[in-house]
Amino acid sequence: MKPPAADGDNAHRDGFHSGGRPDRLPEGARVVVKVGSSSLTRTDGGLDLNRIDILAGLIAGMRRRGHDVVLVSSGAVASGLAPLGLDRRPDELRLLQAAASVGQGRLAARWETAMSAYGLVTAQVLLTAHDVAIRSHYRTVRATFDSLLSLGAVPIINENDAVATSEFSLGDNDRLAALVAHLVTADVLVLLTDVDGLWTARPGTPGAQPIRHVRSSGDLEGVSVSGRGSFVGTGGMTTKLQAATIACASGTTTLIARADDAARLLGEVRVPADLGSWFDPTGPHRSSRRLWMAHASQPEGRLLIDSGAARALTVGKKSLLLPGLTGVDGDFESGTVVDVVGPERTLARGICRYAAAELREVLAARAAGAPAPDHVAPVVHRDDLAELPRTAGV
Repeated sequence: MKPPAADGDNAHRDGFHSGGRPDRLPEGARVVVKVGSSSLTRTDGGLDLNRIDILAGLIAGMRRRGHDVVLVSSGAVASGLAPLGLDRRPDELRLLQAAASVGQGRLAARWETAMSAYGLVTAQVLLTAHDVAIRSHYRTVRATFDSLLSLGAVPIINENDAVATSEFSLGDNDRLAALVAHLVTADVLVLLTDVDGLWTARPGTPGAQPIRHVRSSGDLEGVSVSGRGSFVGTGGMTTKLQAATIACASGTTTLIARADDAARLLGEVRVPADLGSWFDPTGPHRSSRRLWMAHASQPEGRLLIDSGAARALTVGKKSLLLPGLTGVDGDFESGTVVDVVGPERTLARGICRYAAAELREVLAARAAGAPAPDHVAPVVHRDDLAELPRTAGV
């Protein structure tokens, strides 16, 4: 069993990359498994108890082989539809929260019953956006996961949809799973869905082909993943590709696969080469601080920069200086997390060392041809900056 990871650990435990597609889980790997609503429900919208039992047995087998396993389980809203007399996922927030309130307990009870049959202890953890957006909460959640895993429990994670709001929500469980993978220093993130991995276009589209191994963003050129998920879920392949991008940029191998193939992909034998899509890590394991800034913090404004500053940040790995600033959006104080936006896209997220009013004063003086106020510190220091990976195919 992997020991708890120290905060800021930058060591990437690859151990199973030899240039080709992985053919099995690495020995002792810590694995985050996310299963979507469409894979946990029947055609009538109720929970598929047989699927839950199968996955519980699979997780038990992984635990016997020395893997730490964290489960991110969708299905709370879907579990609450039938008891409330709803025939499909509602659009109204209050009805979604009601369904989640009813369904979360039912979902957790089903997982506990299924896993206890294999001698596993489960621990329900419901997260909110505040738990990952606020730095002190983020560190507390990380410590909780370390304790649970060191004691041999299987954490079962979901967003606390009963109290989440449309303005402040984690958005979907694919993104949540990528953040959890970082929190627990996972070696592998597995996203189980109802589609056999990533395809060049929506399956069924003429000419669409599966992509079995993604080594870099270049392998995703020309890929189209538009469209959303099933009637009981919130995501689709777009959110899974975004989650894979987050996880891989943070040093975690990612597998997108069909839930029906989970036993063949996560069992003891070699992984069939014609199932699922493996994504290689594109960067080292990032410190929790940079991961928090990039994907868990809530930016309160935007800094617009010119092409020269964009190159200095992305190619030169420099701090953002005042001469490269072209605009400011939002009203924020110094020490606030902001997005850094180049001419083409959002490049990074970081902690701004100036208040918005101070920066606007500098820009106004520059526009008037007057001497700018005497500010010499970087707008965002390199140590306080987290680059955002480009998500290809979206």
